[in-house]
Amino acid sequence: MSTVKANNLMNVDGGIPTVKSQQLIPTAWVNFNGTSTVAIRDSEGVSSISDGGTGRYTVNFTANLSNVNYSAVASTTVQSSFTSVSNNVTSLAVGSFIIQHRENGSLIDTERLLAVVMGGQA
Repeated sequence: MSTVKANNLMNVDGGIPTVKSQQLIPTAWVNFNGTSTVAIRDSEGVSSISDGGTGRYTVNFTANLSNVNYSAVASTTVQSSFTSVSNNVTSLAVGSFIIQHRENGSLIDTERLLAVVMGGQA
């Protein structure tokens, strides 16, 4: 077995190489504000977030995935007064997915949402 050590990898054209065929590398991730004006704090592979109403957000990919056979996981920070919290990922599509955030059974906006996507490539 060989070991490759490098500080930077670059395509022949000078661009950043795509190594996404290795399913261990996240396809996309995002950290965003889900209150007031919804806004991305930082991301990779995510172009925008759409506010779909209280506690409902659509995460849009920079480029369509090859298929919908990916896994998306969402988490959040929670206010201490809430005892039951869930983040449901629904409507997996090649260009987006939806996160629904609930606290104590009700859809509610939250200050910090995080999501990671694995898979979705041919």
